[in-house]
Amino acid sequence: MTKRFLFLRSFLKNPGVIGAVTPSGSSLAELITSDLGPATGTVLELGPGTGIFTEAALKRGVPEKDLILIEYVVDFARILQMRYPQARVLCMDAEQLGTALPPEKRLGAAVSGLPLLNMRGSKIETMLRSIFAHLREGGALYQFTYGITCPIPRHILKRLDLKASLHGRVLRNIPPARVYKITRSNHRPLRDLAR
Repeated sequence: MTKRFLFLRSFLKNPGVIGAVTPSGSSLAELITSDLGPATGTVLELGPGTGIFTEAALKRGVPEKDLILIEYVVDFARILQMRYPQARVLCMDAEQLGTALPPEKRLGAAVSGLPLLNMRGSKIETMLRSIFAHLREGGALYQFTYGITCPIPRHILKRLDLKASLHGRVLRNIPPARVYKITRSNHRPLRDLAR
């Protein structure tokens, strides 16, 4: 079964979870992983799907053992586990992320392929709280969107003391995409965001 067929089948089953009819392209994968490298440390990937961002992170030198892949679709999770046996693959809803990561775990970066435009605000906020509670100082979340603005509502960014900056655009992706880099605004203590 090809990746495209599997992706399309999963999209038809649940378009709200997949968010696109085709997997992301290599240009988008290169952009969203452009800040990653061997020194990044543990990288959390949300919604890796068929693994195109995962593969790009590995090409940039992120060790496979430093990857935590959170995938909701069972078929994708099985493929990821076979392709990346040293990575930690968790088949679960990203909203439950807080229960999956130990409190002492520190992430160097997070990459998200989740369709945030299809999600309710409360779910986005819960995920962001969990991500930033585990991100080390200077860490960032990289989120792509097919929309023309950041997919995280402004009021949520403000409430969590986060800021979003445009990391880049990819016109060669189908459809064209933008990547946003989400960081802390004022270096609030990690424990404050976990509340």
